[in-house]
Amino acid sequence: MSTPIPDGYRVEPASWQADYEDLRAVREQVFVLEQAVPREDEIDDLDPHSRHVLARDATGRAIGTGRLAPTHAIGRVAVLAEWRGRGVGAAIMRVLLEQARALGYPEVELHAQVRAIGFYDALGFVADGEPFMECGIEHRTMRRPIEPPEARVLAPQPPPPEARTLVVADREQALAAVGELLGQARHELAIYTRDLDPSLLDVADALEAIKRVALSGRRARVRILVQDPRKAVADGHRLIALAQRLPSAIEVRTPVEEQDLQYAAAFLVNDRRGYLFRPLGNRPEGEGSTYAPGRHAQLLSLFEQVWERSVPSSDLRQLSI
Repeated sequence: MSTPIPDGYRVEPASWQADYEDLRAVREQVFVLEQAVPREDEIDDLDPHSRHVLARDATGRAIGTGRLAPTHAIGRVAVLAEWRGRGVGAAIMRVLLEQARALGYPEVELHAQVRAIGFYDALGFVADGEPFMECGIEHRTMRRPIEPPEARVLAPQPPPPEARTLVVADREQALAAVGELLGQARHELAIYTRDLDPSLLDVADALEAIKRVALSGRRARVRILVQDPRKAVADGHRLIALAQRLPSAIEVRTPVEEQDLQYAAAFLVNDRRGYLFRPLGNRPEGEGSTYAPGRHAQLLSLFEQVWERSVPSSDLRQLSI
């Protein structure tokens, strides 16, 4: 059974230099004030060199933190008291683990407070060694292997869907192609669009399929690049509302570089090597396939490049995505 994910928060990368005050505010409250960790021990030399993440509520207030140190250690995971038990800590850990995978770390470790061992155990960590005291609190070292990206490709996969060419000449055919590709998806989707394509994505069947993928488990990840989200926000696009409800599984970013903002096409790729490509994103015409590994890899590579240089949209921030 899927655990409901609360509305109104998001998890995003943070910078020690740019987000220092927000990072300190959460850590000061949780570690120094609540747990009596000495203030001089709470910040260390690894902070400026670590990858940090922040969870923010609907107003943009920092409510949770975590970091991935260059020593391959996760730490400083903290959530404000009123947000505990609502999935925020797990969402923070998911982002940190994905960062470790992207960096090619074979394993990560952490020092878990003994009372939190169950939380980390559920995320795949295994206790290693005897308990020890750190900052006056009993801890245990826990470790978790990180599956490299290539391992996910080489692991046993279900039989590929039958390769079938998708020729799209009008909206009805586009709807059918999108529906088929969404229906085949298991855990991951990547969508590149100008305005969230309301005629294709703000429809009941598409929304239900995207929701199914987003709730498919720990591997679930739906990523959406939208060049101009303003009209979708103004029109109350239901995919935005869905992303609000499932912020740890559905991520939305907006390109900022001119070459990406001027990209004319739109496309969708799933995790079964299927794709739909429309040369003009404001038109339904296009082509695709239910199984085309070469073209799929090409489009996914393009998506990854644009994704890395895109940012959470200021328009969507107002809606807590």
